[in-house]
Amino acid sequence: MRYPNGTIGLNGVSLDIAAGEMVAVVGLSGSGKSTLIRTINGLVPVTSGTLDVGEHRVSGASPRTLRRLRGDIGMVFQGFNLAGRASVLQNVLVGRLAHTSLWRTLLGAYPEADKQLAYQALDRVGILPKLHSRASDLSGGQQQRVAIARALAQEPRIVLADEPVASLDPPTAHGVMNDLRRINRDLGITVLVNLHLLDLAREYGARMIGMRAGEVVYDGPATSATDADFESIYGRSLTPEDRLDA
Repeated sequence: MRYPNGTIGLNGVSLDIAAGEMVAVVGLSGSGKSTLIRTINGLVPVTSGTLDVGEHRVSGASPRTLRRLRGDIGMVFQGFNLAGRASVLQNVLVGRLAHTSLWRTLLGAYPEADKQLAYQALDRVGILPKLHSRASDLSGGQQQRVAIARALAQEPRIVLADEPVASLDPPTAHGVMNDLRRINRDLGITVLVNLHLLDLAREYGARMIGMRAGEVVYDGPATSATDADFESIYGRSLTPEDRLDA
């Protein structure tokens, strides 16, 4: 993947990720891990090679194909991307947009079945009691759980999480990572999560993909990754800041 200014975001990346995998994508800022995540749902277009997600050919896909693809993929961002003035329920119902008619969306007249999916998603991440709270009134960890519930309300086959715990304190970060792991284990949803903290990658990723300068420099079990492997991925010696619980 080459950006319009000529910068190479991904170079010679070749991966096969199976349905139901829990994958930690590890690398420093600028390593290509966010670009990799965003190519999967077509937010960033690949400029050569092919990319398939399920039955969808993402590379060169039409806008209609991308809309169908994105209905199957839930996104969780570092900055939460919630509507602060809207209620928690309203934010989670946004996950039903791909499955709801335009007039219902404009009027906020979501079917009862959609509301039930939203309730279930909020309950799964332990934040159902905040149903009618404004999103802006929640803590950072609670907002991230709302974002995860919004992704779950889509009934996705894949969840992509781009640095979902970067702004959270250690206990909250572990809580959010546990939510993602339960989604993977209990629902069989494929989860790819971008991280730069080695202890989180080891604890929560079944498989780890290490990115450096747009290339894959490690691909294997997360639990067996050594400090030397992480130093190779980061291109430098490890520091206390590379561990959440340091």
